[in-house]
Amino acid sequence: MTLPVASFLTDLDFIRVLYIVAFSLFIIGMQRLTKPSTARQGNMIAAVGMAIAVVATLLIPSVGDYGLIALGIAIGTIVGVPAARQVKMTAMPQMVALFNGVGGGAVALISWAEYRHYLGHGGNPELDTLIPILFAAIIGSISFWGSNIAFGKLQEVIPGKPITVPGQQVVNALLLLAAVAAAIAIATGSESEGLFILILVAAAVLGNMVVLPIGGADMPVVISLLNALTGLSAAAAGIALDNTALIVGGIIVGASGTILTKLMAEAMNRSIPNIVAGGFGGGGTAPSSGGDNEGKTAKSTDAADVAIQLAYASRVVVAPGYGMAVAQAQHTVRELADELEKRGVQVLYAIHPVAGRMPGHMNVLLAEADVPYDALKEMDEINPEFPQVDVTLVIGANDVTNPAARTDEGSPIYGMPILDVDKSGQVIVLKRSMNTGFAGIDNPLFYNENTALLFGDAKASVADVLAEIKDV
Repeated sequence: MTLPVASFLTDLDFIRVLYIVAFSLFIIGMQRLTKPSTARQGNMIAAVGMAIAVVATLLIPSVGDYGLIALGIAIGTIVGVPAARQVKMTAMPQMVALFNGVGGGAVALISWAEYRHYLGHGGNPELDTLIPILFAAIIGSISFWGSNIAFGKLQEVIPGKPITVPGQQVVNALLLLAAVAAAIAIATGSESEGLFILILVAAAVLGNMVVLPIGGADMPVVISLLNALTGLSAAAAGIALDNTALIVGGIIVGASGTILTKLMAEAMNRSIPNIVAGGFGGGGTAPSSGGDNEGKTAKSTDAADVAIQLAYASRVVVAPGYGMAVAQAQHTVRELADELEKRGVQVLYAIHPVAGRMPGHMNVLLAEADVPYDALKEMDEINPEFPQVDVTLVIGANDVTNPAARTDEGSPIYGMPILDVDKSGQVIVLKRSMNTGFAGIDNPLFYNENTALLFGDAKASVADVLAEIKDV
């Protein structure tokens, strides 16, 4: 006897098959994201997987309130699509932080709703459901509020410099203890929505208190860490809801975010606990000089002189930073590179792992300008080649090119691996002014004999150099 279509679609085995297809697409999409040339395709594959997972969830017979669900989807679409389409590349880190926070907040609210549901139907659920609910509530709330602070720092509505309170670590420990103690009380038999709300509030304050003392220079690591926390909380929620796709998707995000956080921390030669305990980034904007730079003067140059140096070079390396993103100079940089390559000049791009304000920020910017993927060189690959480079063009990068990280034990960035641009034959630095970078410290690179600074908006400066090269 053939089952009716409606019965087949709501069959749990069919739904499980859809979930298997969905998380398989998640994994394939993630694998495709490992290469810039296939990243766009990977995004699309993972998006299809998510669409299948949503449909599978809606097919579950116990799911109700379809009108409310449709309203939520409509509101999310109306808000999310225009925001994602209109966001500038300079604001992409803020968007990532905000969207990641929304995910953590959603998990925390789902946990609260599930706990209320069980309380209304006889009391606490079994421990195999209750523990994931409690875990998701704590981690989701921390991720939501921490991501909001990260967004505020990146958007500069909150100062980028570390913000601390007296007894910061003691306060954080007490907040964590309060959240865990309330969770233990519930897990050992207390049936109290008040205790659950205490968990959410303590975790929320903790999320704020953990990220506030972290400075701007550590934001790429913080964003990655919060992303991992959101993934872990989503996986826990999936266990509580017995949702296979949510479990697998959350684990993928949590695992990949954890690995990326570790790699980013290693790129800065710092430990994750050290970053969480309080970052060094200051977000300062005022000039700061001292030590060996006291009394030194940076040499300025003009577009005509830079054009001559570039036009007659054999190898040129572009070292981009957040200043390039602010000026939206990536397309003009690509035009400059094209013109140089027509003249037989080899042009490469030196990518520091934490250049910009989020992991991969420079890669995304340059990919947007259709820069060839094989021209992008990671720090470990390009550093040995700098002594053979004729001219390095540093565009808006500061802390990731600061030689003090190698030599000055008193510097807050001492030990952080940097791009060895100072070893090039000539270094041209494009900056708006002598203001410091996110770490709030001066850069001795600017005072080297082989360094000259071209002041002004990066996009306008590159355009001026390009016009001069065409006249050479």
